[in-house]
Amino acid sequence: MKIGIDLDGVVFDSETTFRTYEEIFDVDVLKENNLVDREEPKFQARYNWTKEQEQEFINTYFMTVSRDSNLMSGFRAVYDLLKKQGHEFVVITARGGHVKEMKDDAIRILGENGIEFDKYYWQVEDKLEVCKKENVDIMIDDDWIIAKRLSENNVKTLYFRDTNLKQLEENEFIKEVNNWGDIYRVIRGM
Repeated sequence: MKIGIDLDGVVFDSETTFRTYEEIFDVDVLKENNLVDREEPKFQARYNWTKEQEQEFINTYFMTVSRDSNLMSGFRAVYDLLKKQGHEFVVITARGGHVKEMKDDAIRILGENGIEFDKYYWQVEDKLEVCKKENVDIMIDDDWIIAKRLSENNVKTLYFRDTNLKQLEENEFIKEVNNWGDIYRVIRGM
């Protein structure tokens, strides 16, 4: 099976780390409460920040978040099992788009952990296009907007939903998972 996989919030625990630094930035730096929607996956929609404030957040915190991030709990064990069973992994990530050095940092983290995926797509703006091009059997992503779009276009999707993010109705093309054990159960059942 060919498995498409996002990095941030799926392989790396960076989304939780991002939310921590977003709150620090909003409370301590901006000294405001600009939170408008906790269910939004991206800070640009989660907070009512100006473009300048968004850029300040990117410049100040993106590399810190990248360096502070770790592998998601359970990822390594499930990844090793699925690779041993012959599954192929294609990374499809936006990482490296806002801050190019984040791609290098991801490569460093993966290398330090001896993880090598079969194929990589970095700085992806349209994951649906890549999923169709690669003919993935299933895509794993933590962004509800992306998961919904993929499923609406008949791409089987595992929505790796973290706390506070929007819940989606499941159907034949979308299933919610919350950890790598859930992912393993779904993939083994396919």
